[in-house]
Amino acid sequence: MMNRKTLWFFMLPGLLLYTGLFVYPAVSGLFYSFTNWDGVSTSYDFVGISNYKDSFDSIVFRKAFFNNVKFMLTVVIIQTIVSLVLALILAKNTRTRVVLRALYFFPAILSSVSVGLIWSFIYDPSLGLLNTALTSGGLEQFTASWTGDANIALYAIAFVQIWAHAGQMMIVFIAGLHAIPEELMEAARIDGATRFQIFRKVTWPLLAPSATIVVSYTTIQSFKAFDLIFVMTDGGPNYATEILTTYIYHLAFSNYSFGLASAGSMIFLVLLGLLTMAQFKALRRGGANG
Repeated sequence: MMNRKTLWFFMLPGLLLYTGLFVYPAVSGLFYSFTNWDGVSTSYDFVGISNYKDSFDSIVFRKAFFNNVKFMLTVVIIQTIVSLVLALILAKNTRTRVVLRALYFFPAILSSVSVGLIWSFIYDPSLGLLNTALTSGGLEQFTASWTGDANIALYAIAFVQIWAHAGQMMIVFIAGLHAIPEELMEAARIDGATRFQIFRKVTWPLLAPSATIVVSYTTIQSFKAFDLIFVMTDGGPNYATEILTTYIYHLAFSNYSFGLASAGSMIFLVLLGLLTMAQFKALRRGGANG
């Protein structure tokens, strides 16, 4: 058997990469969050927790945070429901359903930048496919500047996020459905349970692990939807689609306030961690009670 020194030797490349790419940047970010570093100069001053105070006092930060929450809730709720419905419809392994699964999953393999560019064209108020289709169908009253209207821009991007990843989460639910013993379903049918009762009492409780994965992954995905928003609106109009990741980016690379941006990153990390843990506990409790 290999001794411990040999095992550590094989682990060393991975540990070095992880330390260099994840641990060191995280520790550096925490360090610089207490400074006024501009990201360019070699000198900086320690400012204590003033960056954290300035972040919470910032109107743009608060708007970005609430935009993030609205975006996250919209995507998590609708995407989870859509992916679950698709999974229930396409769970059986027939040729047609397998093809449909592949079609629904296809957007997930595209890069977010590509998806953003495609939907920017679709949403274009003058030449976009959406407004053109509505006009051709006699529904001119429903045309809009989808990413230029501050009231609907965030939800228009949320729809794109759902379109791109509902098929991906559908696969997770299908895997969970295939793991449920058919005997339980058959026993419930013999007892006279309706389809809704079977879903509520058998299917959904046993899908709790899959639901936990879907909701947690979708939450993290929604909070980190930087590339999609950056490509489609860059946080506009008038900060209507600004979220925490675009806010941090603009602080660092537009305003050269790396210290303040690092403080925002630390706040973002803590908020995301707390939210994810709360979701895990809620879903586990819901699965146990179901």
